[in-house]
Amino acid sequence: MIAFEHKPGLVAYVTCGDPDMATTRAVALSAIDAGADVLELGVPFSDPVADGPVIQRASERALKSGTSLAHAIGLGGELRKLRPKAGLIIFSYLNPVLRLGFVNFAQQLVAAGLDGALLTDLTIDEADEYIEIMRTHNLATVFLAAPTSTDERLRRIGELSRGFVYAVSRTGITGEQRQIAGDAPQLVTRIRRFTSLPVAVGFGISNSEQFQAVGEFANAAVIGSAIVSLIEKHGRQSAEAVAEFIRGLRAERSVAQAKQKSGAKRLELGR
Repeated sequence: MIAFEHKPGLVAYVTCGDPDMATTRAVALSAIDAGADVLELGVPFSDPVADGPVIQRASERALKSGTSLAHAIGLGGELRKLRPKAGLIIFSYLNPVLRLGFVNFAQQLVAAGLDGALLTDLTIDEADEYIEIMRTHNLATVFLAAPTSTDERLRRIGELSRGFVYAVSRTGITGEQRQIAGDAPQLVTRIRRFTSLPVAVGFGISNSEQFQAVGEFANAAVIGSAIVSLIEKHGRQSAEAVAEFIRGLRAERSVAQAKQKSGAKRLELGR
């Protein structure tokens, strides 16, 4: 179920099969248990043009281990049984889904208990058949909204999305950044003119400061490259490192909130 109970919510991305499916399963469970509201199960692809070098390398490792769309859906089914309340979506380029066929894809998502999908290179202009089939199967269709999108395009994205809208905080490829793009808050404001769906901001969020900043203007933050970097570093021992990273995002926000409350109380006492 796609829902953001935390403020901000956390959408965590993993590349399935990096370095193997057993590791992805362990990382996914640890991420959910540490506080991820939604998990994006990334399908490795041979030409990931929208991804930066970190996720490109992850795709290469996953493809070498033989990982496919079927493996990602199968893992999603396992996770649904083990963590029934987690939000679970497939994150893929269009080509693997086309090879399977939209109807088969939707049927397999339903059978596995997944919530929906985000096809990163499928534009709303070419998505009519996909949207119709996903709607028939009551599956979420998450679309990307960019700072360069016109208001008319944002309106259509808002109308056609289900689950949440993924706001790309900047143009270009994925990857960790030192700071959030300055026009991200404005983009979220523009999106909210056209939809009441939650808005998740992604592309480059990698630390607690950025995570907390996103929480000031959006419903959720998407963290991908930072998690994939930890997996690249720790390999098959990544689960606890990812959990510690996610707990740190939550803990540091809690500390900041506690300090704010404490400061407010001191001001009241000083009146």
